[in-house]
Amino acid sequence: MSNESESLAGGRARLPQGVRDLLAALAGRHLVGNALVGPVDGACLTVVDPATGRALAQAPAAGPADVQAAVAAARAAGQAWARVPARERGRLVAEGGRRIAAASPDLAPLLAAETGKAIRTECRPEIATAADILAMFGGLATELKGETLPFSPDMLALTTREPLGVVAAILPWNVPLVLMALKIGPALVAGNTVVVKASEEAPFATIEAARLLADLLPPGVLNVICGTGPACGAPLVRHPDVAKVTFTGSQAVGEAIYREAADKLIPVSLELGGKSPMLVFADAELDRAVAGAVAGMRFTRQGQSCTASSRIYVDAELHDRFVERLAAAVSNLRMGDPLEEATDIGTVINARQRAKIMNYIARGEATPGARAVRCGHLPAAPDLAAGLFVEPVLFTGLTEDSPLMRDEIFGPVACIVPFSDEDDVLEAANAGEFGLAATVWTRDLRRALRVSHALDAGYVQVNQNLTIQPNLSYGGFKKSGLGKEASLESMLEHFTRKKTIVVDMR
Repeated sequence: MSNESESLAGGRARLPQGVRDLLAALAGRHLVGNALVGPVDGACLTVVDPATGRALAQAPAAGPADVQAAVAAARAAGQAWARVPARERGRLVAEGGRRIAAASPDLAPLLAAETGKAIRTECRPEIATAADILAMFGGLATELKGETLPFSPDMLALTTREPLGVVAAILPWNVPLVLMALKIGPALVAGNTVVVKASEEAPFATIEAARLLADLLPPGVLNVICGTGPACGAPLVRHPDVAKVTFTGSQAVGEAIYREAADKLIPVSLELGGKSPMLVFADAELDRAVAGAVAGMRFTRQGQSCTASSRIYVDAELHDRFVERLAAAVSNLRMGDPLEEATDIGTVINARQRAKIMNYIARGEATPGARAVRCGHLPAAPDLAAGLFVEPVLFTGLTEDSPLMRDEIFGPVACIVPFSDEDDVLEAANAGEFGLAATVWTRDLRRALRVSHALDAGYVQVNQNLTIQPNLSYGGFKKSGLGKEASLESMLEHFTRKKTIVVDMR
Protein backbone atom coordinates (compact mmCIF):
# COMPACT_ATOMS: atom_id res chain seq x y z
CA MET A 1 0.00 0.00 0.00
CA SER A 2 1.33 3.47 -0.88
CA ASN A 3 1.99 6.10 1.78
CA GLU A 4 -1.00 8.09 0.53
CA SER A 5 -3.27 5.04 0.66
CA GLU A 6 -2.06 4.21 4.15
CA SER A 7 -2.76 7.78 5.25
CA LEU A 8 -6.27 7.71 3.84
CA ALA A 9 -6.99 4.32 5.37
CA GLY A 10 -5.76 5.60 8.72
CA GLY A 11 -7.94 8.68 8.47
CA ARG A 12 -11.03 6.55 7.88
CA ALA A 13 -10.23 4.03 10.62
CA ARG A 14 -12.32 5.89 13.21
CA LEU A 15 -15.48 5.53 11.14
CA PRO A 16 -17.97 2.65 11.23
CA GLN A 17 -17.36 0.11 8.46
CA GLY A 18 -20.50 1.08 6.56
CA VAL A 19 -19.45 4.72 6.52
CA ARG A 20 -15.95 3.76 5.38
CA ASP A 21 -17.47 1.82 2.49
CA LEU A 22 -19.67 4.79 1.60
CA LEU A 23 -16.72 7.16 1.72
CA ALA A 24 -14.68 4.85 -0.52
CA ALA A 25 -17.53 4.81 -3.05
CA LEU A 26 -17.81 8.60 -3.05
CA ALA A 27 -14.11 9.42 -3.08
CA GLY A 28 -12.95 11.20 -6.23
CA ARG A 29 -16.44 11.29 -7.80
CA HIS A 30 -18.97 13.93 -8.74
CA LEU A 31 -22.70 13.33 -9.17
CA VAL A 32 -23.60 14.11 -12.80
CA GLY A 33 -26.62 12.73 -14.62
CA ASN A 34 -27.44 10.51 -11.60
CA ALA A 35 -24.07 8.75 -11.89
CA LEU A 36 -20.98 8.98 -9.70
CA VAL A 37 -18.24 10.00 -12.13
CA GLY A 38 -14.63 11.04 -11.75
CA PRO A 39 -13.34 14.44 -12.85
CA VAL A 40 -12.49 14.75 -16.52
CA ASP A 41 -8.78 15.29 -15.91
CA GLY A 42 -8.59 13.03 -12.84
CA ALA A 43 -7.62 15.88 -10.51
CA CYS A 44 -8.39 15.43 -6.81
CA LEU A 45 -8.05 17.27 -3.51
CA THR A 46 -7.33 15.77 -0.10
CA VAL A 47 -10.05 16.20 2.52
CA VAL A 48 -8.64 16.21 6.05
CA ASP A 49 -10.38 15.06 9.23
CA PRO A 50 -10.18 18.26 11.34
CA ALA A 51 -10.24 16.31 14.60
CA THR A 52 -7.11 14.28 13.92
CA GLY A 53 -5.32 16.15 11.16
CA ARG A 54 -5.21 12.96 9.10
CA ALA A 55 -6.30 12.61 5.48
CA LEU A 56 -9.85 11.33 5.17
CA ALA A 57 -10.35 10.82 1.43
CA GLN A 58 -9.69 12.29 -1.99
CA ALA A 59 -12.37 14.65 -3.26
CA PRO A 60 -12.85 15.36 -6.96
CA ALA A 61 -11.42 18.67 -8.13
CA ALA A 62 -13.71 19.99 -10.85
CA GLY A 63 -12.42 22.17 -13.64
CA PRO A 64 -14.16 23.88 -16.56
CA ALA A 65 -14.74 20.57 -18.38
CA ASP A 66 -16.57 19.15 -15.36
CA VAL A 67 -18.64 22.31 -15.07
CA GLN A 68 -19.55 21.99 -18.74
CA ALA A 69 -20.63 18.36 -18.29
CA ALA A 70 -22.76 19.10 -15.24
CA VAL A 71 -24.46 22.14 -16.77
CA ALA A 72 -25.07 20.23 -20.01
CA ALA A 73 -26.74 17.41 -18.05
CA ALA A 74 -28.93 19.90 -16.19
CA ARG A 75 -29.86 21.76 -19.36
CA ALA A 76 -30.74 18.55 -21.20
CA ALA A 77 -33.09 17.55 -18.38
CA GLY A 78 -34.69 20.98 -18.05
CA GLN A 79 -37.64 20.98 -20.41
CA ALA A 80 -38.94 17.56 -19.41
CA TRP A 81 -38.58 18.35 -15.70
CA ALA A 82 -40.44 21.64 -16.09
CA ARG A 83 -43.35 19.73 -17.66
CA VAL A 84 -43.66 17.38 -14.67
CA PRO A 85 -46.71 18.52 -12.67
CA ALA A 86 -45.71 20.70 -9.74
CA ARG A 87 -47.40 18.41 -7.21
CA GLU A 88 -45.36 15.47 -8.49
CA ARG A 89 -42.14 17.48 -8.30
CA GLY A 90 -43.05 18.37 -4.74
CA ARG A 91 -43.80 14.77 -3.85
CA LEU A 92 -40.42 13.62 -5.13
CA VAL A 93 -38.51 16.34 -3.29
CA ALA A 94 -40.34 15.57 -0.04
CA GLU A 95 -39.64 11.86 -0.46
CA GLY A 96 -35.99 12.74 -0.99
CA GLY A 97 -36.05 14.51 2.36
CA ARG A 98 -37.43 11.40 4.02
CA ARG A 99 -34.68 9.28 2.47
CA ILE A 100 -32.04 11.70 3.71
CA ALA A 101 -33.49 11.58 7.22
CA ALA A 102 -33.51 7.78 7.13
CA ALA A 103 -29.85 7.78 6.09
CA SER A 104 -28.78 9.74 9.18
CA PRO A 105 -26.94 6.76 10.76
CA ASP A 106 -24.40 6.93 7.92
CA LEU A 107 -24.67 10.60 6.97
CA ALA A 108 -24.12 11.95 10.49
CA PRO A 109 -20.71 10.35 11.12
CA LEU A 110 -19.66 11.19 7.57
CA LEU A 111 -20.59 14.84 8.15
CA ALA A 112 -18.85 14.85 11.54
CA ALA A 113 -15.66 13.37 10.11
CA GLU A 114 -15.31 15.90 7.29
CA THR A 115 -16.49 19.05 9.09
CA GLY A 116 -15.29 18.40 12.65
CA LYS A 117 -18.76 19.18 14.00
CA ALA A 118 -20.06 17.16 16.94
CA ILE A 119 -22.32 14.34 15.80
CA ARG A 120 -24.92 14.73 18.57
CA THR A 121 -25.22 18.48 18.92
CA GLU A 122 -24.68 19.47 15.29
CA CYS A 123 -24.69 16.76 12.64
CA ARG A 124 -27.86 14.82 13.43
CA PRO A 125 -29.87 18.02 13.97
CA GLU A 126 -28.56 19.39 10.67
CA ILE A 127 -29.70 16.31 8.77
CA ALA A 128 -33.14 16.46 10.39
CA THR A 129 -33.50 20.15 9.53
CA ALA A 130 -32.41 19.60 5.94
CA ALA A 131 -35.03 16.87 5.56
CA ASP A 132 -37.66 19.12 7.13
CA ILE A 133 -36.81 21.92 4.68
CA LEU A 134 -37.23 19.59 1.70
CA ALA A 135 -40.54 18.35 3.09
CA MET A 136 -41.76 21.93 3.51
CA PHE A 137 -40.89 22.95 -0.03
CA GLY A 138 -42.39 19.73 -1.34
CA GLY A 139 -45.66 20.70 0.32
CA LEU A 140 -45.55 24.18 -1.20
CA ALA A 141 -45.66 22.89 -4.78
CA THR A 142 -49.34 23.76 -5.18
CA GLU A 143 -48.56 27.40 -4.34
CA LEU A 144 -46.86 27.93 -7.71
CA LYS A 145 -49.91 29.88 -8.81
CA GLY A 146 -50.56 32.63 -11.27
CA GLU A 147 -53.21 35.33 -11.10
CA THR A 148 -56.11 36.55 -13.16
CA LEU A 149 -56.04 40.29 -13.73
CA PRO A 150 -59.14 42.54 -14.06
CA PHE A 151 -57.84 44.29 -17.15
CA SER A 152 -60.89 44.35 -19.47
CA PRO A 153 -64.20 42.44 -19.73
CA ASP A 154 -63.28 41.54 -23.29
CA MET A 155 -59.86 40.20 -22.47
CA LEU A 156 -58.56 37.33 -20.38
CA ALA A 157 -55.44 38.57 -18.57
CA LEU A 158 -53.44 36.21 -16.42
CA THR A 159 -49.98 35.54 -15.06
CA THR A 160 -48.06 32.30 -14.75
CA ARG A 161 -44.99 31.22 -12.79
CA GLU A 162 -42.26 29.54 -14.83
CA PRO A 163 -38.90 28.02 -13.87
CA LEU A 164 -35.77 29.97 -14.69
CA GLY A 165 -33.71 27.11 -16.09
CA VAL A 166 -30.37 25.85 -14.76
CA VAL A 167 -29.65 27.04 -11.22
CA ALA A 168 -26.11 27.11 -9.82
CA ALA A 169 -26.09 26.57 -6.05
CA ILE A 170 -22.76 27.27 -4.35
CA LEU A 171 -22.33 25.98 -0.79
CA PRO A 172 -19.98 26.62 2.13
CA TRP A 173 -18.72 23.99 4.56
CA ASN A 174 -20.32 25.01 7.86
CA VAL A 175 -23.89 23.66 7.42
CA PRO A 176 -23.76 22.18 3.93
CA LEU A 177 -26.86 19.97 4.08
CA VAL A 178 -29.19 22.63 5.45
CA LEU A 179 -27.91 25.19 2.98
CA MET A 180 -28.19 22.76 0.09
CA ALA A 181 -31.79 22.01 1.06
CA LEU A 182 -32.59 25.72 1.21
CA LYS A 183 -31.37 26.09 -2.37
CA ILE A 184 -32.32 22.90 -4.16
CA GLY A 185 -35.71 22.50 -2.45
CA PRO A 186 -37.37 25.60 -3.94
CA ALA A 187 -35.38 25.37 -7.17
CA LEU A 188 -36.45 21.80 -7.95
CA VAL A 189 -40.07 22.19 -6.85
CA ALA A 190 -40.37 25.29 -9.05
CA GLY A 191 -39.23 23.22 -12.05
CA ASN A 192 -35.59 24.23 -12.37
CA THR A 193 -32.65 21.88 -12.72
CA VAL A 194 -29.64 22.37 -10.47
CA VAL A 195 -25.87 22.14 -10.40
CA VAL A 196 -24.55 22.26 -6.85
CA LYS A 197 -20.97 23.23 -6.15
CA ALA A 198 -20.07 21.47 -2.91
CA SER A 199 -17.37 22.85 -0.67
CA GLU A 200 -14.01 21.25 -1.31
CA GLU A 201 -13.48 21.26 2.47
CA ALA A 202 -16.45 18.97 3.18
CA PRO A 203 -18.10 17.55 0.04
CA PHE A 204 -18.98 13.95 0.84
CA ALA A 205 -22.15 14.21 2.93
CA THR A 206 -23.42 16.78 0.41
CA ILE A 207 -22.84 14.44 -2.53
CA GLU A 208 -24.41 11.48 -0.74
CA ALA A 209 -27.49 13.42 0.39
CA ALA A 210 -27.96 14.75 -3.14
CA ARG A 211 -27.54 11.23 -4.55
CA LEU A 212 -30.34 9.95 -2.31
CA LEU A 213 -32.65 12.62 -3.73
CA ALA A 214 -31.37 12.41 -7.31
CA ASP A 215 -32.14 8.69 -7.42
CA LEU A 216 -35.82 9.69 -7.40
CA LEU A 217 -35.44 12.23 -10.20
CA PRO A 218 -34.79 12.02 -13.93
CA PRO A 219 -31.07 12.00 -14.77
CA GLY A 220 -29.51 15.44 -14.82
CA VAL A 221 -32.15 17.23 -12.75
CA LEU A 222 -29.80 17.42 -9.74
CA ASN A 223 -26.01 17.36 -10.10
CA VAL A 224 -23.15 17.99 -7.64
CA ILE A 225 -19.60 18.89 -8.49
CA CYS A 226 -16.77 19.74 -6.12
CA GLY A 227 -13.78 22.00 -6.60
CA THR A 228 -12.12 25.26 -5.72
CA GLY A 229 -13.66 28.66 -6.31
CA PRO A 230 -11.37 29.72 -9.16
CA ALA A 231 -11.35 26.37 -10.98
CA CYS A 232 -14.97 25.34 -10.44
CA GLY A 233 -17.09 28.10 -8.92
CA ALA A 234 -16.08 30.88 -11.29
CA PRO A 235 -16.67 28.88 -14.51
CA LEU A 236 -20.02 27.75 -13.12
CA VAL A 237 -21.17 31.32 -12.45
CA ARG A 238 -19.95 32.47 -15.88
CA HIS A 239 -21.47 29.58 -17.82
CA PRO A 240 -23.90 30.95 -20.43
CA ASP A 241 -26.52 28.30 -19.68
CA VAL A 242 -26.71 29.10 -15.95
CA ALA A 243 -29.82 31.23 -15.45
CA LYS A 244 -29.60 31.84 -11.70
CA VAL A 245 -26.95 31.73 -8.97
CA THR A 246 -27.68 31.17 -5.29
CA PHE A 247 -24.67 31.46 -3.00
CA THR A 248 -23.88 31.29 0.69
CA GLY A 249 -20.40 32.28 1.80
CA SER A 250 -18.06 35.18 2.30
CA GLN A 251 -18.83 38.78 1.48
CA ALA A 252 -15.87 39.09 -0.90
CA VAL A 253 -16.87 36.06 -2.97
CA GLY A 254 -20.51 37.12 -2.94
CA GLU A 255 -19.60 40.52 -4.32
CA ALA A 256 -17.53 38.89 -7.09
CA ILE A 257 -20.46 36.62 -8.01
CA TYR A 258 -22.78 39.62 -8.08
CA ARG A 259 -20.50 41.39 -10.56
CA GLU A 260 -20.32 38.31 -12.80
CA ALA A 261 -24.09 37.86 -12.67
CA ALA A 262 -24.60 41.52 -13.53
CA ASP A 263 -22.61 41.06 -16.72
CA LYS A 264 -25.00 38.23 -17.67
CA LEU A 265 -28.12 40.02 -16.35
CA ILE A 266 -29.19 36.97 -14.35
CA PRO A 267 -30.72 36.95 -10.85
CA VAL A 268 -28.71 36.06 -7.76
CA SER A 269 -29.47 35.24 -4.14
CA LEU A 270 -26.64 35.97 -1.71
CA GLU A 271 -26.43 35.00 1.96
CA LEU A 272 -23.17 36.50 3.17
CA GLY A 273 -21.58 37.52 6.45
CA GLY A 274 -22.90 38.66 9.77
CA LYS A 275 -21.87 40.19 13.08
CA SER A 276 -25.11 39.68 14.90
CA PRO A 277 -25.98 41.67 18.04
CA MET A 278 -27.76 40.24 21.08
CA LEU A 279 -29.43 42.82 23.33
CA VAL A 280 -30.13 41.75 26.93
CA PHE A 281 -32.22 44.26 28.89
CA ALA A 282 -32.38 44.53 32.68
CA ASP A 283 -35.76 42.79 32.93
CA ALA A 284 -34.68 39.74 30.91
CA GLU A 285 -34.74 36.28 32.47
CA LEU A 286 -31.02 35.93 33.13
CA ASP A 287 -30.72 32.14 32.93
CA ARG A 288 -32.81 32.03 29.78
CA ALA A 289 -30.68 34.76 28.18
CA VAL A 290 -27.47 32.93 29.10
CA ALA A 291 -28.80 29.75 27.50
CA GLY A 292 -29.76 31.85 24.49
CA ALA A 293 -26.22 33.18 24.24
CA VAL A 294 -24.77 29.65 24.32
CA ALA A 295 -27.12 28.61 21.52
CA GLY A 296 -26.96 31.90 19.64
CA MET A 297 -23.16 32.06 19.53
CA ARG A 298 -23.31 28.53 18.06
CA PHE A 299 -20.60 27.45 20.48
CA THR A 300 -21.29 23.80 19.67
CA ARG A 301 -20.37 24.67 16.08
CA GLN A 302 -17.25 26.54 17.25
CA GLY A 303 -18.94 29.81 16.33
CA GLN A 304 -18.80 28.95 12.63
CA SER A 305 -22.12 30.55 11.76
CA CYS A 306 -23.04 33.75 9.95
CA THR A 307 -25.84 34.34 12.49
CA ALA A 308 -23.60 33.84 15.54
CA SER A 309 -24.44 36.37 18.27
CA SER A 310 -20.87 37.50 18.62
CA ARG A 311 -21.72 41.00 19.93
CA ILE A 312 -23.61 40.66 23.20
CA TYR A 313 -24.85 43.91 24.74
CA VAL A 314 -26.00 43.44 28.34
CA ASP A 315 -27.63 45.99 30.63
CA ALA A 316 -25.02 47.23 33.11
CA GLU A 317 -27.10 45.90 36.02
CA LEU A 318 -26.77 42.34 34.69
CA HIS A 319 -23.40 42.51 32.95
CA ASP A 320 -21.09 40.95 35.56
CA ARG A 321 -23.53 38.19 36.51
CA PHE A 322 -24.20 37.47 32.84
CA VAL A 323 -20.50 37.10 32.05
CA GLU A 324 -19.96 34.83 35.05
CA ARG A 325 -22.88 32.56 34.21
CA LEU A 326 -22.12 32.45 30.50
CA ALA A 327 -18.51 31.49 31.19
CA ALA A 328 -19.69 28.71 33.49
CA ALA A 329 -22.24 27.44 30.94
CA VAL A 330 -19.73 27.37 28.07
CA SER A 331 -17.08 25.75 30.28
CA ASN A 332 -19.52 22.92 30.99
CA LEU A 333 -19.62 22.03 27.30
CA ARG A 334 -17.33 19.13 26.52
CA MET A 335 -14.85 19.57 23.69
CA GLY A 336 -13.65 16.38 22.07
CA ASP A 337 -13.89 13.82 19.31
CA PRO A 338 -16.78 14.84 17.01
CA LEU A 339 -17.74 11.19 16.59
CA GLU A 340 -18.26 10.58 20.32
CA GLU A 341 -21.77 10.92 21.74
CA ALA A 342 -20.53 12.78 24.83
CA THR A 343 -18.95 15.57 22.78
CA ASP A 344 -20.65 18.96 22.71
CA ILE A 345 -18.04 20.93 20.74
CA GLY A 346 -15.88 19.70 17.89
CA THR A 347 -13.31 21.53 15.80
CA VAL A 348 -12.99 24.40 13.38
CA ILE A 349 -12.79 23.44 9.73
CA ASN A 350 -9.12 23.91 8.77
CA ALA A 351 -5.74 25.19 9.92
CA ARG A 352 -6.19 28.46 8.05
CA GLN A 353 -9.41 29.21 9.90
CA ARG A 354 -7.87 28.26 13.24
CA ALA A 355 -4.93 30.59 12.63
CA LYS A 356 -7.32 33.43 11.80
CA ILE A 357 -9.28 32.87 15.01
CA MET A 358 -6.16 32.67 17.15
CA ASN A 359 -4.88 35.90 15.63
CA TYR A 360 -8.08 37.71 16.65
CA ILE A 361 -7.85 36.28 20.15
CA ALA A 362 -4.24 37.46 20.45
CA ARG A 363 -5.23 40.95 19.27
CA GLY A 364 -8.02 41.06 21.82
CA GLU A 365 -5.75 39.95 24.64
CA ALA A 366 -3.25 42.64 23.69
CA THR A 367 -5.90 45.40 23.82
CA PRO A 368 -5.50 47.69 26.85
CA GLY A 369 -8.43 47.35 29.21
CA ALA A 370 -9.73 44.13 27.64
CA ARG A 371 -10.22 40.91 29.57
CA ALA A 372 -10.34 37.46 27.99
CA VAL A 373 -12.22 34.65 29.72
CA ARG A 374 -11.21 31.28 28.30
CA CYS A 375 -13.88 28.63 28.70
CA GLY A 376 -13.47 24.88 28.90
CA HIS A 377 -10.51 22.66 28.14
CA LEU A 378 -8.88 21.30 25.03
CA PRO A 379 -9.19 17.52 24.63
CA ALA A 380 -6.33 15.54 26.11
CA ALA A 381 -6.62 12.39 23.97
CA PRO A 382 -3.33 11.74 22.11
CA ASP A 383 -5.08 10.99 18.80
CA LEU A 384 -6.67 14.46 18.91
CA ALA A 385 -3.41 16.32 19.56
CA ALA A 386 -3.25 17.56 15.98
CA GLY A 387 -6.95 18.42 15.88
CA LEU A 388 -8.20 21.91 15.11
CA PHE A 389 -9.73 22.64 18.50
CA VAL A 390 -10.15 26.18 19.85
CA GLU A 391 -11.19 27.09 23.38
CA PRO A 392 -14.17 29.47 23.40
CA VAL A 393 -13.25 32.96 24.59
CA LEU A 394 -15.43 35.71 26.04
CA PHE A 395 -14.06 39.26 25.82
CA THR A 396 -15.06 42.21 27.96
CA GLY A 397 -13.65 45.72 27.94
CA LEU A 398 -13.44 46.12 24.17
CA THR A 399 -14.55 49.32 22.45
CA GLU A 400 -16.76 49.57 19.40
CA ASP A 401 -13.81 50.25 17.10
CA SER A 402 -12.07 46.98 18.01
CA PRO A 403 -11.66 44.55 15.09
CA LEU A 404 -13.21 41.88 17.31
CA MET A 405 -16.38 43.99 17.49
CA ARG A 406 -16.47 44.78 13.76
CA ASP A 407 -15.10 41.78 11.86
CA GLU A 408 -16.78 38.44 11.29
CA ILE A 409 -14.33 36.10 13.05
CA PHE A 410 -16.26 32.89 12.33
CA GLY A 411 -14.98 31.29 15.50
CA PRO A 412 -15.91 30.81 19.19
CA VAL A 413 -15.18 34.40 20.20
CA ALA A 414 -17.91 36.55 21.78
CA CYS A 415 -17.62 40.18 22.91
CA ILE A 416 -19.78 41.29 25.85
CA VAL A 417 -20.45 45.00 26.35
CA PRO A 418 -22.46 46.77 29.09
CA PHE A 419 -25.06 49.43 28.21
CA SER A 420 -27.44 51.69 30.09
CA ASP A 421 -29.42 53.51 27.39
CA GLU A 422 -31.71 51.97 24.77
CA ASP A 423 -30.96 54.51 22.06
CA ASP A 424 -27.22 54.16 22.57
CA VAL A 425 -27.28 50.38 22.37
CA LEU A 426 -29.41 50.48 19.23
CA GLU A 427 -26.92 52.82 17.60
CA ALA A 428 -24.09 50.44 18.48
CA ALA A 429 -26.03 47.36 17.38
CA ASN A 430 -26.83 48.91 14.01
CA ALA A 431 -23.30 50.10 13.33
CA GLY A 432 -21.17 48.21 10.85
CA GLU A 433 -21.69 46.82 7.37
CA PHE A 434 -23.66 43.67 8.22
CA GLY A 435 -27.36 43.29 8.97
CA LEU A 436 -28.15 39.59 9.00
CA ALA A 437 -29.67 38.71 12.38
CA ALA A 438 -30.28 40.07 15.89
CA THR A 439 -31.94 38.99 19.12
CA VAL A 440 -33.72 40.93 21.88
CA TRP A 441 -34.13 39.70 25.45
CA THR A 442 -36.79 41.41 27.55
CA ARG A 443 -40.11 40.69 29.26
CA ASP A 444 -41.54 44.04 28.12
CA LEU A 445 -43.59 43.41 24.96
CA ARG A 446 -43.66 47.09 23.99
CA ARG A 447 -39.89 47.33 24.24
CA ALA A 448 -39.47 44.05 22.36
CA LEU A 449 -41.47 45.33 19.40
CA ARG A 450 -39.98 48.82 19.50
CA VAL A 451 -36.42 47.53 19.51
CA SER A 452 -37.14 44.82 16.92
CA HIS A 453 -38.45 47.45 14.51
CA ALA A 454 -35.42 49.66 15.14
CA LEU A 455 -32.80 46.95 14.56
CA ASP A 456 -31.23 47.03 11.10
CA ALA A 457 -31.28 43.27 10.56
CA GLY A 458 -33.29 40.95 8.38
CA TYR A 459 -33.96 38.23 10.95
CA VAL A 460 -34.86 39.38 14.48
CA GLN A 461 -35.88 37.07 17.31
CA VAL A 462 -37.17 37.90 20.79
CA ASN A 463 -36.29 35.71 23.79
CA GLN A 464 -34.95 32.94 21.58
CA ASN A 465 -31.96 32.38 19.33
CA LEU A 466 -32.89 29.64 16.89
CA THR A 467 -31.04 28.75 13.73
CA ILE A 468 -32.76 28.88 10.32
CA GLN A 469 -36.25 27.39 10.55
CA PRO A 470 -38.43 26.09 7.70
CA ASN A 471 -41.17 28.51 6.67
CA LEU A 472 -39.61 31.54 8.42
CA SER A 473 -38.34 33.96 5.79
CA TYR A 474 -34.59 34.35 6.29
CA GLY A 475 -32.15 36.83 4.77
CA GLY A 476 -30.11 39.87 5.64
CA PHE A 477 -29.80 43.60 5.02
CA LYS A 478 -26.81 45.70 3.98
CA LYS A 479 -23.75 43.61 3.08
CA SER A 480 -25.24 40.47 4.61
CA GLY A 481 -26.78 39.63 1.26
CA LEU A 482 -29.69 39.77 -1.15
CA GLY A 483 -32.91 37.80 -1.20
CA LYS A 484 -34.69 35.47 1.19
CA GLU A 485 -34.54 31.76 1.94
CA ALA A 486 -36.56 29.12 3.80
CA SER A 487 -40.01 30.32 2.75
CA LEU A 488 -42.66 30.34 0.04
CA GLU A 489 -41.49 33.85 -0.77
CA SER A 490 -38.02 32.53 -1.59
CA MET A 491 -39.40 29.95 -4.03
CA LEU A 492 -41.72 32.32 -5.84
CA GLU A 493 -39.50 35.40 -5.97
CA HIS A 494 -36.10 33.81 -6.47
CA PHE A 495 -36.69 30.60 -8.44
CA THR A 496 -39.49 31.50 -10.86
CA ARG A 497 -40.19 34.20 -13.40
CA LYS A 498 -43.61 35.73 -13.87
CA LYS A 499 -45.16 35.83 -17.31
CA THR A 500 -48.21 37.93 -18.26
CA ILE A 501 -50.60 36.54 -20.90
CA VAL A 502 -53.43 38.59 -22.43
CA VAL A 503 -56.06 36.94 -24.65
CA ASP A 504 -58.45 39.04 -26.73
CA MET A 505 -61.84 37.34 -26.29
CA ARG A 506 -63.71 39.42 -28.86
